[in-house]
Amino acid sequence: MGQGLLSLLRMRALIYKSTGSWYIAKNGDGKVYNARIKGVFKIDGITSTNPIAVGDEVEMDIEDVEEESAMIHEIYPRRNYVARISPHNKRMHHIVASNLDQCVLFVTLRDPKTSQGFMDRFLVSCEAYHIPAVIVFNKSDLYRKKEMVIFEELKNMYEAIGYKVILASVQNHVGVDEVKELLKDKTSLLSGHSGVGKSTFINAVFPQFNLRTQEVSGWSGKGMHTTTFAEMFDLDFGGRIIDTPGLREFGIVDIGKQELSHYFPEMRDLIGGCQFNNCQHINEPGCAIKEAVNTGQVSIERYVSYCTILEKMEEINY
Repeated sequence: MGQGLLSLLRMRALIYKSTGSWYIAKNGDGKVYNARIKGVFKIDGITSTNPIAVGDEVEMDIEDVEEESAMIHEIYPRRNYVARISPHNKRMHHIVASNLDQCVLFVTLRDPKTSQGFMDRFLVSCEAYHIPAVIVFNKSDLYRKKEMVIFEELKNMYEAIGYKVILASVQNHVGVDEVKELLKDKTSLLSGHSGVGKSTFINAVFPQFNLRTQEVSGWSGKGMHTTTFAEMFDLDFGGRIIDTPGLREFGIVDIGKQELSHYFPEMRDLIGGCQFNNCQHINEPGCAIKEAVNTGQVSIERYVSYCTILEKMEEINY
């Protein structure tokens, strides 16, 4: 094949969806191709179950113009990515999405209730990959007085350490415009447990995407999985959203026990005050973090989250 023809058939593209062995890729002109990878991709320092993720920029060659199929032969360096522990292999991880401007975590305080532990594990992952995070407390139309008190407490706690918190309800059109404004001109990962109303929210704001939704499973109170693979969508007012599968768990990957406190923003600035350089802020004397918990500078709830995550890391032998 001549070099001129090859350059016509070679292009840079963005991955919009991965279904395991095939990928949906879109080039700069907005043309969509079914693409597959050539051989085995190995990226230095990354052991993941998926070589290419949604949000990746790739170089590919057109295989068949009529069939609109292509072969991916190169992946460009990632700005960042978010990963979770692979459901099939605890020693491997699965890259959820890459090249993100922000992560938007949908949580609920009723039907189903999202645990603070889940929120904090997600936030630690975002901190570790240097991706700003926003927390959307969804389905607020279901909240009673008790849930609103809890919401105000959590809002104050998370805002005090630098996170944006939004109260939202599609039913009552609360927070909808605020979330839309937040998504404008950015690539945003939308995530959360199944059943928190993420897909319902997206459908209400962007009906053209027509995402599948499913009610919370009555007998367990947990949402059913509806999205199998992450998928990216273009927003008509600029920007892109990546919808992810409803996550039951969000394991911490690529983070050592010694590093963990660095990904709690309220602890990060205090670490230097600890007596020992390798302080893990549990039983060590002269610990600045424990002192900050005693004085209320670090919330007891966040400290408990830290200890729980650290304990889980011990179990997996990090």
